[in-house]
Amino acid sequence: MELSISWLAVLVAIVVGMAIAWIWYSDWGLVGGTWRKLTGVTKEDSVRGGKGPFVVLAASIVVTALALAAASSIASGFFGTDSFWVALAVGLVAWLGFSLSTLAQHNGFEQKPWRLTVINGAYQLVLFLGMAVPIGLLR
Repeated sequence: MELSISWLAVLVAIVVGMAIAWIWYSDWGLVGGTWRKLTGVTKEDSVRGGKGPFVVLAASIVVTALALAAASSIASGFFGTDSFWVALAVGLVAWLGFSLSTLAQHNGFEQKPWRLTVINGAYQLVLFLGMAVPIGLLR
């Protein structure tokens, strides 16, 4: 089985991932204000944090895109198809098996509000599936 990754798909997935993060969490986004209230992170805190959180975000998005592309390639080889649906299934399984389960554990033990877990878990689902779309389409 040969690992086949479309670098164009990875690049597009990175752009999609960054756009989803901005749409989701920015102060003008879907849940930015609610997220700030639940986390207690103020705009001033974000300014003090500088570019560090954005570097972490960008690096994480790159790793996610590469991991989804590699896992999709492996799954496609296993199932013998380059179906778009394989990439979406990989995104869903990765979210459920790794992302949501880990997030729920941490938030539960850290006693974070359940609404924060829902906001972050839904973001990660949209992120993983959104990034899987170009990976599945641009093979």
